[in-house]
Amino acid sequence: MGKRGVTRPMSEMQHHKGMGDDGAHQQEEQGEHQRGDYGHGGQRHQKGGDHSMMMSDDMRRQMLHMHHMQTLWVYWALVLLGVWMVMSPLTFDYGRAVAEPSGGREVWLSLEQRISFMKWSDIISGLGLIFFGWRSLTPNRPYSLWICCFIGIWLSMAPLLFWSPSELAYLNGTLVGALVIALTVLIPGMPNMIMFMKMGSETPPGWSYNPSSWPQRWIMIVLAFIGWVASRYMGAFQLGYIDHAWDPFFGNSTRQVLNSDMSHAWPVSDAAFGSLAYTLEFLMGFMGSPSRWRTMPWMVLFFSILVIPLGFVSIFLVISQPLSVGAWCTLCLATAAVMLPMIPLQLDEVTAMGQHMVQAKRRGDNLWEVFWKGGKPFEQNQDERSPELVEFPQKPGKVFMASIWGMSFPWTLAVSTLIGLGLMFAPGVLDIPIKATAADINHLGGALIAVVAVTCMGEVVRAGRYLNVPLGLAVAIWPWFVADSTLALNIISTASGLAVAALSLPRGVITEKYGLWDKYVK
Repeated sequence: MGKRGVTRPMSEMQHHKGMGDDGAHQQEEQGEHQRGDYGHGGQRHQKGGDHSMMMSDDMRRQMLHMHHMQTLWVYWALVLLGVWMVMSPLTFDYGRAVAEPSGGREVWLSLEQRISFMKWSDIISGLGLIFFGWRSLTPNRPYSLWICCFIGIWLSMAPLLFWSPSELAYLNGTLVGALVIALTVLIPGMPNMIMFMKMGSETPPGWSYNPSSWPQRWIMIVLAFIGWVASRYMGAFQLGYIDHAWDPFFGNSTRQVLNSDMSHAWPVSDAAFGSLAYTLEFLMGFMGSPSRWRTMPWMVLFFSILVIPLGFVSIFLVISQPLSVGAWCTLCLATAAVMLPMIPLQLDEVTAMGQHMVQAKRRGDNLWEVFWKGGKPFEQNQDERSPELVEFPQKPGKVFMASIWGMSFPWTLAVSTLIGLGLMFAPGVLDIPIKATAADINHLGGALIAVVAVTCMGEVVRAGRYLNVPLGLAVAIWPWFVADSTLALNIISTASGLAVAALSLPRGVITEKYGLWDKYVK
C-alpha cells in the first residue's frame, strides 16, 4: 500500500511492499512471492499473463484465512464499538440540556420522540454491531461485515434524521459511524475480494495516466474533508447546538440563509445532510486500490453519484440563494467552491470505468458480474508515472500536479470563469437591489457560466463548454428586456455574455490521452 500513504496491520507481510487490487493483491503477491515471481525487496516482475488466473480456490482460501488472522483486531473492535453504543444512552442522558432547531423550525418528531428514537437507535445499532461483529470473527462471512458497514452508515444518518436533541448523541453517532465504515471496508479491504479479484492493469488501456491513483484521489479526499468541516459547522447551527453562525463578509446573511424558507422546506437539516454526503465522499476516497476503475465499477459509480449529480444539486442550491432568499452565505459559497473542482476531478475515473464496461460488453462478458466483481483484465501494466503519495512532504508540487492530471486550464475557460464570477457580483457593485430581476439574471447566469467553465476544464467533458454559448447570449440579451436594469449593468452584461460565447468556441489544450474516449474529446 505504498501509494496509499497508509498501512494495514498485515503483521506477517509488513516487509512486502507490493500492493495490488483492493485488499486481494497483497495476499496474492505474497503467494506469488512464494512461487518465485518476485525479485529483491518484494517488487513484482511482470512475466506476462494474469498471475491471479493461476491461483486455485484453495490457495485463495488460505490467503483469505491468513488475511483474516492478521486483521482480527478489526472485528474485535467492531464488537467493542457495539458495546460502546449500547452503553452510551445508558451512561449519558440524551434528554439533558436538549437543543432545539434554529429559527423556530418545526420538525417531524416531538422532543420526547427525538430523545427516545436516538436512544433506541444507538442501543439497537450497538447490539447489531456486537452480533455481526462476533460473527465476523469467523473467516469468510462477508455478509456480516457488510451489515456492520450499513450499521455504520445508519449511525451517521440517525442523528440527522431524528434531529438529535443531544450534542453528545450527534457527535457519538457520526464519529462511531465513520469509524465502523472504516473498520469494515477500508482497513481490511473489501470483504472476501481475495476470493474473486483478478490482477491486471493499473492504467486504463490507451490512457496516459491512472485516474484512480492515490495522488488523483488524495486531492478529492482533502476537498471532501474541507467541505465536511464547513457543512458540519452550519449543520450544528441548524440543529441548535450553537447559537451563532459566523460569516466574515455578509454578517447576518448566513443566519438568514440557514433559516430561510428554502432551508426549512427540507425534512432534515440541509447543512447536516451535506456533512453526511461529504463524510461518505471522504471515506469512499480511500476505498479500493489504484485499479479500482477496473476492479470496483460499482464503487466508482456510487462515488461518482455522490460527487457529480449531488454536487451539481448542492451548487445550484447555493447559487440560488440570492434569488430565493436575497442573501449570501460565505460558508455556503465555500462548500460550493470546494465541490465544483471535485466534479471534473472525478469525471475521468468514471469515464475509465465506463470504458472498461464497454470493452467487457464487446468481449461478451457478463456485465452484472463485471459491475460487481470487476471482470477479467484486458492487459497487464503497472502505473509507472504516478508519484508515491509518501513523497508529498518532500515533493508537494510533483504530487499536486499528478493529482490534477486530466484537467487543463485553457486561458479561454479561465477567463470565462472570471467573467462569470464578475457577473455574479456586478449588481452589488452597481447598487442594484439583490432581488431585482436584472440582478437575478446576473447572479444565476454568471454562476452557471463559472460552473460550466470549471467543469469543462476536465478534458473528458471539454465538449460541454458549448453550453456557455447559449448562456452567454442569454446574459447578453435578457437584461435589456427587464425594467429594473440600468444602462451600466446592461452594457456590462452584454459585453460579458458575448465574450463568454466567443471564448467557448475554441477547444483549448488537451494534455492527456483517454483511450476509447479520445474521439469524444472535442
